[in-house]
Amino acid sequence: MSPDFVISMGQKALELALMLSAPILLATFLVGLIISILQSATQIQEMTLSYIPKIIAAYVVVLLLGAWMLNKLLDYTKEIIVNLPAWLR
Repeated sequence: MSPDFVISMGQKALELALMLSAPILLATFLVGLIISILQSATQIQEMTLSYIPKIIAAYVVVLLLGAWMLNKLLDYTKEIIVNLPAWLR
């Protein structure tokens, strides 16, 4: 295995991790932002108020996009397993 190969595999793994985590992070960010705006508008200063909506948003995103995420992860794993003998030579 050459250093270029190891770097490219690491880059692919990081891109996949970013692609899989981005929808969940974006949804929880938007829910947190909306809750923060509502809290500042109503002057409710409870710090724990945003946790449950964020958890629900992350759960909904995983329910909606879970199959897509799993397919991406399986495709990456299949690519590694199929090409592993050629890479080890």
